Amino acid sequence: MKNGILLIVCILFPLIVGAVSGFFTSESIYTWYIFLNKPSFNPPNYLFGPVWTTLYFLMGISFYMIVRKSTAKSSLVFIFFIQLSLNFLWSFIFFKFHLLGYALIEIIMLWISILLMIVLFYKENKIAGLLNIPYLLWVTFASILNYSLYSLN
Repeated sequence: MKNGILLIVCILFPLIVGAVSGFFTSESIYTWYIFLNKPSFNPPNYLFGPVWTTLYFLMGISFYMIVRKSTAKSSLVFIFFIQLSLNFLWSFIFFKFHLLGYALIEIIMLWISILLMIVLFYKENKIAGLLNIPYLLWVTFASILNYSLYSLN
């Protein structure tokens, strides 16, 4: 029973962080983002919600795999919260404040923190680390998109 509740909390936490971020920044998609010059590979807006939901879900499962052990190292929990905080902040920097250059710097820091999380999680639990590879790939794509938007605007 305890593990089931922990699993739900670990999954809900990143989902809620993403939902809060989206709630406070989504208005800019229709009032600012649609007017930006975009590269040809810019995905349609409807794709972002399902992709991020899936990534937050996987992130939550991997986090559960780490914290369910009583031997979970505080450094693993710390890196999880660092990358999730950077993830949260990027939306505000990019969508709320329209600071594309600062968002680019921030997303690079996010990418590094995700890579570090994958490496550290993998050492503790291989599956927990591997579950975050789609997240790293998506943020890689998002970084390229951020750079392109910065360059075009």
